[in-house]
Parts: sequence; structure tokens; C-alpha cells
Amino acid sequence: MTQELKTILGSLKNPNAQWFSIRKMSEVMTTQVVRNGHPEANHIDDSTGYFIEAFVDGALGYAATSRSQTAALQQALDRATRNAQLTASLPVARLEREKVRPDAKGEYLGHQQKPFETVNMADIAEILTEASATARRSEKVVKSVAMASYGTRTTEIVSTSGAHTFQKISLCTGDIEAVAQDGGVIQKRTLGGLRGFSKQGGAELLDRNFFLQAAERVGEQALELLWAKECPTETLPLVVAADQMMLQIHESIGHPLELDRILGDERNYAGWSFVKPEDFGALQYGSPLLNVTFDPTVPEEFASYGFDEVGDTAKKEYLIQNGKLLRGLGGLESQSRLGLPGVANQRSSAWNRPPIDRMANINVEPGNSSFQDIISSIEDGIYVESNRSWSIDDYRNKFQFGCEFGKRIKNGELTETLRNPNYRGVTQSFWKNLTHVGTADTFAVYGTPYCGKGEPNQSVRVGHASPVCAFKDIEVFGGTQS
Repeated sequence: MTQELKTILGSLKNPNAQWFSIRKMSEVMTTQVVRNGHPEANHIDDSTGYFIEAFVDGALGYAATSRSQTAALQQALDRATRNAQLTASLPVARLEREKVRPDAKGEYLGHQQKPFETVNMADIAEILTEASATARRSEKVVKSVAMASYGTRTTEIVSTSGAHTFQKISLCTGDIEAVAQDGGVIQKRTLGGLRGFSKQGGAELLDRNFFLQAAERVGEQALELLWAKECPTETLPLVVAADQMMLQIHESIGHPLELDRILGDERNYAGWSFVKPEDFGALQYGSPLLNVTFDPTVPEEFASYGFDEVGDTAKKEYLIQNGKLLRGLGGLESQSRLGLPGVANQRSSAWNRPPIDRMANINVEPGNSSFQDIISSIEDGIYVESNRSWSIDDYRNKFQFGCEFGKRIKNGELTETLRNPNYRGVTQSFWKNLTHVGTADTFAVYGTPYCGKGEPNQSVRVGHASPVCAFKDIEVFGGTQS
């Protein structure tokens, strides 16, 4: 922790603010992209700023500045205080400061084995160039892309009531993409679908052997898909790999359980939810095999942290246990407004955004079925990997997802490759059809930097980990269907 923010805090005053806090957020991210063996992007984004919250008569107001001078920070405090006064005059809810802004103290240093400072951009460019070339397995691979985005974020918060937290995390997103074409048939394969290889960690994640092995597999499978059979249109058992489970969890569990959606705060932009306040503790969300946790304690997962950005201590909590809905994804403000249990998930995307209810690490806990047990239990079904497309209604209820890669399951064995595997369903019916949950050796950690929400928009990093899961009676269809 530093003394800088405490010194700044002591230099600011506004008699109308009954309480205020300062959050300093700094982020340095390097992004490198190689397309078809040629550099496409090499840039560093460096951002630092200060976010001030003020509390007046049961209401919070915000302001932010990128300037560190005392005069600029005082102006931000004065704006935040005025905003809080305006909010207090027309309140949506009266908040109790102690309940929504705890006086947390502590430090969280994220998972990292090898600092990014130990590598340089030229080394990473060489790895990405080689990976791009490796993915181009033949002339029919018309595009091959390798990318990496990596860096660190530090967040420090102090308040007039004595709170002081400091957090530093290292972040890395990587991807390999191969697009193959044969006449009118075009197929794409990636490392994990939608930047799914997103984790916390250091330069150890930018491993040459990992990228080259991934590039070889991605390139070969893109070619394999060109001559694969189209996914059939049938109602069949569906086995979903961990990288596709990432998207399934995100859209049909994560978003519906956000308490600010349930309150209606997001209806103008990100939508509502089919979940009602009275459903918590009562609704059978899925089969008894379904156990879902909010878990910001997994070291390598993309959204692990020690405190959210209002100072609430983060810990593992069951959202769904044995299929029953227990807890929502809402921070202290939403919990106060609804009178429901939530989690430490008020998060912001940048120094100039307020913390709102967000997903973090939302995971399906491992079960008791080995991968072989799952496959051997199915006489005729489909296995799918890696999200390619998604559509879900604004109540997060009816959905349709497309995947990059599929396999037919026949007589308990994986057989021929299928292209354009898609499936559709309704959230509760889908999760109630869960028949097998894979063991810990099928459990894998994925994430995405692209979870968008809020007005003005905030795109935050989230993590999702899951074992392989199997479902019965799922409508699957090929790319020619709509």
C-alpha cells in the first residue's frame, strides 16, 4: 500500500460531504497482433485516474479526474458532493453508508509466476509470428491470426472513515485464429472461442510451446471442418466442453442473477431478467447436479480479487446449490435495496466509471462423471466446443448458441467431426436437463474481456470455469437452419 492517497485524502475538504472516498486505478496493457505472418498491432495502453465518491443524506455522488493535482481532485470532490445532493433530493433508495461502503483494510496481490517485465515486445512478436505461420497449415487457410494482450492493473481505495485497500493483478489474453476456405465453404477455429484464453498470471502464460501447439491444432481443425458433415437437425443429448460452458454460464446464469437487472436498473440497455426477488431460496433453477459458485479466490481465473470496488471482502459463495437458486449477483447497494443476499461484485471497468453489479468468476463446480463415462452413456448425441455466435432475449431466457467444432457421438464413442453445430433452448428447461457433470480432471478455467453493461458502457473482465457437462433432449441444428 502507498501513502499517496492518504495524503491526498487529508488535503481535501467539503463541509457538505458526510463521507467521501478516493479510488486510484492504474492499468498498463500491451497488445500485439500478427495476421498472416505480418504485424498488425503493437501498442501499449497506459491509463491512470482518480474516482471520488461522496455521501450526502443517504445518497452517493461520483466524479472523476485524470489529474493528480490537489486543485483538480478538490474540484472532483465538489462535483461528487453536488451530485450526491441532487440524488438525495430525488432518491431511488435511502442508503446507510456503513452498510454500502464498509471500512475495509487489506492488500491483494494476484497470481503471477514471471513478471511481464522479464519479456519484451520483440520476443512476444516472434512467438506470435511463428504461431501465425504454424496455424497456416495449407493454402486453404486464408487467414491466420495470433494475438496477446497482457499487463497489470492496480487499484487503491481510501476513505474518510478509515478504509484502505490495495490490489494488484496481472492479466493476459491470448488467441490463435485460423480461417479456412474451400470454394463457398468457410470455417474458423480459435484457441477457446471469443478470447476464451483469458487468465490472471504473468509472462509464463506467453509460453512459446503452448502457442505453437495451439496453433497447430487450430489450423488442422479449421481444415478438418471444411470437409466435415453438417450438424444434423435433431433433438439429442448434448455434451458441452468447458470452453463453450463459459458462454453458457455467462449468458444463462451470470446475467439473469445480476440484482440490478432484477431491480430494473439495466432495462434500457442490457435488459431485465426472468428471475424475480421471491425466487431466491425457492426456485429450482436446474437439475440437482447443478452447483454454481461465485468464486473470486481461484488464483489464475480472470476476475479474482480480494475486495470489490466499494471495499466488500470477496469470498466464495454458492449461487445455486443442488439446482436450487440461493443467492444473486449483487453488491452491497443492491442487497440493501432488495433485502436479499448477494456477493462482493460491485466492479468498474476503468477509473472514470462507477462500480456496478457485475459478474466476476462464476463457475460450475465439478461433479462425479469422468469424460469417458459421459461419452459412453450416450447412444446418439453431439459434442461441441468453442463458442462462435450467441443470441439470447433481454430476459436471459430463450437462447441460441453456435459453436466452432462438433463431434457426433455414436454408441458411446466420439466419431465423425461436424461443422456448424448449433443448439437452442430455454434457460430453466436447459439446466433442468443436466444429466452429467464432469470430474475435476475435465474442469478448465476460461474468461473473456468483453462483458458489456452499464450506461455509460463498461466492458469488464470475467472468468468462468467448468467441467464438461451433458444435457438430454436438446435441439441441435446445422448452419443452414435459422
